[in-house]
Amino acid sequence: MTAIGVHAEGEIGRIVTGGLLPPPGRTMQERLAWLNGTEEGARLRRFLTSEPRGWPAMSTNLLLPPCEPGTDAAFVILQPDAAHAMSGSNAICTATALLELGTVAMREPETVVTLDTAAGPVRARVACGEGRARRVTLDMPASFVEADGLALEVEGLGRVELAIAFGGVFYALVDPAPLGLSIEPASARRLAETGARILEAARRRWEPVHPERPAILGLAYLMWCGEGPEGPRNATVLLPGRLDRSPCGTGSSARLALEWSRGRIRPGETRFFRSTIGTRFDAELVGTAEVAGRPAVLPRLSGRAWLYSIEQLGLDPEDPFPEGIRLADLWGGLAER
Repeated sequence: MTAIGVHAEGEIGRIVTGGLLPPPGRTMQERLAWLNGTEEGARLRRFLTSEPRGWPAMSTNLLLPPCEPGTDAAFVILQPDAAHAMSGSNAICTATALLELGTVAMREPETVVTLDTAAGPVRARVACGEGRARRVTLDMPASFVEADGLALEVEGLGRVELAIAFGGVFYALVDPAPLGLSIEPASARRLAETGARILEAARRRWEPVHPERPAILGLAYLMWCGEGPEGPRNATVLLPGRLDRSPCGTGSSARLALEWSRGRIRPGETRFFRSTIGTRFDAELVGTAEVAGRPAVLPRLSGRAWLYSIEQLGLDPEDPFPEGIRLADLWGGLAER
């Protein structure tokens, strides 16, 4: 398999561009369900995300032929715990790679690439110059609040208040301040460990299902919704317990939906979300919509990505670890999955 190393504002989103048959399915939802619901799909995910071909702090995107008419390419995100429907940082990586590798013809000053995802088509407007993809602006899926004002008892932490919102996948959204946490590099380990504990407890309590796309179900991540001296900060926690290096695109969309539902942002306004390492996504609330009768918002997100490697992935027939290695020192509770 040929894979391209890309990162968006610090978050690695490797892209498999060749050497792999597409997962079965007539739609991206069916492909997602196959990856998450079959042993063959699980083996493929473990092969690409486990050591030595993968690492906990990265995603691997499968670049696929599109299913939806009018789209240019499809992708699905593989992470240590599961395949996921949508990711803003990974969409930025994918759009950038498609243009800089010449898979989609680049037109300056702007090229529009429409990506087919299990969360629906995502239009990427890419600012281009001197043969480079300079900035990617995404029209994200309609985002909505599933529930607000929830409370959860977490062992060792006590009562934790949270909301659940959809931004392309489902998030548990938590303010770090009541737990004595702040989003900064020195707090990264505490944020990751505490967030993973809350996320695992929340997963045992709630399993939201998208009302129109039932292949998207369950809490994918927890996002800390904090503040910093330069404005709002995001820190998304991914299992087995690490922080997204970017400000997180689907998380930013979920946070916009929550802010709108609480009357803190209006259509036409923009939030500049910073990550733990200080990188930035610009998130505009373009307008409002409905999802199966639920009030929703239409987020528009922009950020940058950079290519950094090209590699060939394969399997020696004598390799004793054909599905990779996962030890609990890095993989925690995912060591056996």
